Amino acid sequence: MAFSRVADGASLVARLEAVPFSAWHLRARIIVGSATFFDAFDALSLAFVLPVLVRLWQITPAEIGWLIATGYLGQFVGALLFGGFAERSGRIRSVAAATALMSVMSIACALAGNFATLITLRLIQGIGVGGEMPVAAVYINELSKAHGRGRFFLLYELIFPVGLMMTGQLGALLVPTLGWQVMFLIGGVPGLIIAVLLLQLPESPRWLIGKGRFAEADAVIREIEASSPGSAIRDPRSENRTAQPRTTEPRTNEPPTRPAELLGPLYRGRTAVVWSLWAAAYFITNGLNNWMPTLYSSVYHLSLRQALRAGTLNNIAQVVILIVCAFAIDRIGRRRWTVVGFVVGAALLAVLGTFAAHSVVSVITLVTISYGIVGSVNAVLYLYTPEIYPTRMRAIGTGAATCWLRLASAAGPVLVGYLVAARGTGAVFMMFAAAGVIGAIAGLGMLETRNRRLEELAP
Repeated sequence: MAFSRVADGASLVARLEAVPFSAWHLRARIIVGSATFFDAFDALSLAFVLPVLVRLWQITPAEIGWLIATGYLGQFVGALLFGGFAERSGRIRSVAAATALMSVMSIACALAGNFATLITLRLIQGIGVGGEMPVAAVYINELSKAHGRGRFFLLYELIFPVGLMMTGQLGALLVPTLGWQVMFLIGGVPGLIIAVLLLQLPESPRWLIGKGRFAEADAVIREIEASSPGSAIRDPRSENRTAQPRTTEPRTNEPPTRPAELLGPLYRGRTAVVWSLWAAAYFITNGLNNWMPTLYSSVYHLSLRQALRAGTLNNIAQVVILIVCAFAIDRIGRRRWTVVGFVVGAALLAVLGTFAAHSVVSVITLVTISYGIVGSVNAVLYLYTPEIYPTRMRAIGTGAATCWLRLASAAGPVLVGYLVAARGTGAVFMMFAAAGVIGAIAGLGMLETRNRRLEELAP
């Protein structure tokens, strides 16, 4: 008897939840993580070529802000575009297409000869950068089971700050000797290979179940079960011995995707909270990440190599703190980690803004620590946001939430450019501290999701 007559979505999800972590999961996490690594690399590479381009092309502080912001505006478009594509055509096709786009455009950026060309190419590249990360997060989240999902996901998510860290290390090492173009080439060429590898991965079983493609979902789950030691593969025919035969194809429990449901009665509270969290967290971290190397160089008068190396400390701190977060998040919870992270980060930035912004040692120390803490919140948001939406709208919900990080990330550098010129760095740090307070308040409204099935959290 055909599989479609003997099983339904609930039994498939139960099997997916029962299978232990295996080499299959590790392979998927490595390949998708590699795409995320270069997403991070492409997103941050501009920060480590800007100190060179400022002198080479005589770029003003306001133009720096707009160059950074343009990339985030492209990411805004990409998050919506590829989020919708992921709901219609699958997670894998969407993340592979986004990875290919951002990689091609990274190579094109290396060939840019002036400010106008580079800002245009960064806009287009941003579409791919913005589309890859939220869909990749959804895919990894949908492979995870309830118990230990936080650790499973955050160990994948760790690759993003590792990518940021490596961007900084390579930038500090290579840009002064090989030129600014090398950063864009490193970000582009490997990404094309990864896009091909992504297409070899199977589609998300949860997405297939949501589309009523039960036989395909069963094939993927059987593949996962076969790679898991001690995991028995169930025979649908044996399950049917006590089941009533079906005369029709089983139908999915998922209604069609309705983006407007994000603001409907059931989800608008969750949506408002996560939109506020994304905006606050990335206003801080991307504002600091993109501007600090330039501030270290132009305001605090460090050499180019010193400025670039000081900028890399942010991402080293984020990696260290995120490792702790990965092993603690399923005990502490998403809500508590987020609120405390915002409070501590805001307090450190307020200290800088109040009386310590004149000292480069204090700035490097407190910015590094605050960035690392708030940066761990960023990773938690990529874990949390897919958890609070159902499969039918998980990619759109996550993509729409990340749009707010793009808007905040675009606004932050522009405001920094004007504030530095008008009020100095102290005002910049106070602005970031205020964003941390807003994030902490929004975090109080989070739904705790630890160790709960995705299907239980979002009807």
